[in-house]
Amino acid sequence: MRRLAFLLRPGWLALAVVVIAFTYLCFSVLAPWQLGKNTKTSRENKQIEQALTTDPVPLRTLLPQQDSSAPDAQWRRVTATGHYLADKQLLARLRVAGGEPAFEVLVPFAVDGGPTVLVDRGYVRPEQGLRVPPIPRPPSGTVSITARLRDSEQPVAGKEPFTSDGVRQVYSIDIDQIARLTGVPLAGSYLQLVDNQPGGLGVIGVPHLDAGPFLSYGIQWITFGIAAPILLGYFVYSEIRARRAEKVKPADTGAPQTVDEKLSDRYGRRR
Repeated sequence: MRRLAFLLRPGWLALAVVVIAFTYLCFSVLAPWQLGKNTKTSRENKQIEQALTTDPVPLRTLLPQQDSSAPDAQWRRVTATGHYLADKQLLARLRVAGGEPAFEVLVPFAVDGGPTVLVDRGYVRPEQGLRVPPIPRPPSGTVSITARLRDSEQPVAGKEPFTSDGVRQVYSIDIDQIARLTGVPLAGSYLQLVDNQPGGLGVIGVPHLDAGPFLSYGIQWITFGIAAPILLGYFVYSEIRARRAEKVKPADTGAPQTVDEKLSDRYGRRR
């Protein structure tokens, strides 16, 4: 126990606490965070890949009722016939399209014999900073559209909807929030128009199929979590060895004798 008493010193205790805390964070927070992002990205990439090779299906096969949602069918192409509720149109602000700022134009769409669903018509570019440009109204009357299913987004904390330039604006495509703003019940998934559709604007492209670095980052945090206590153990072992070496003193600590001193000692003893 005396050999390990140095571990109770403040410096070593602080180091041990830091290593334990770091290891805990690696396994409980940092690695799961990156691995979770990898799982989410891989799932979305798989959905996109399937959507690109699958023919469109009627919307009502995936969203049969007003309260329906289809998280497992995100990016799937669907067809629907109905009419736009043009007076309920609003904008999602601070979006990016093609690497540049954009507004996304959102409007409810009442499906014939089906639910009312939010439709993302596409994007428009802001004017003079963040001013809303003139936006053409969607067509009136019955139209048929083809679009991709999308999941509702999470609201942005601390960012409330507001009205500017005579248009209501939101910070995320949160379907529940938009349903409250417009007073129109909406299905749990929304639609993003593909190109050449009635009422379509700038087309929002499909994300690139890139898994990203999340898996390698997750493995790195696991590796750091394993290495940290091993390195602490190595430092403790090195300290113990150094303390043992200090206790072992050499038998002769003087300077080595010269040749004359050795001869004097030898012949002096003989006399």
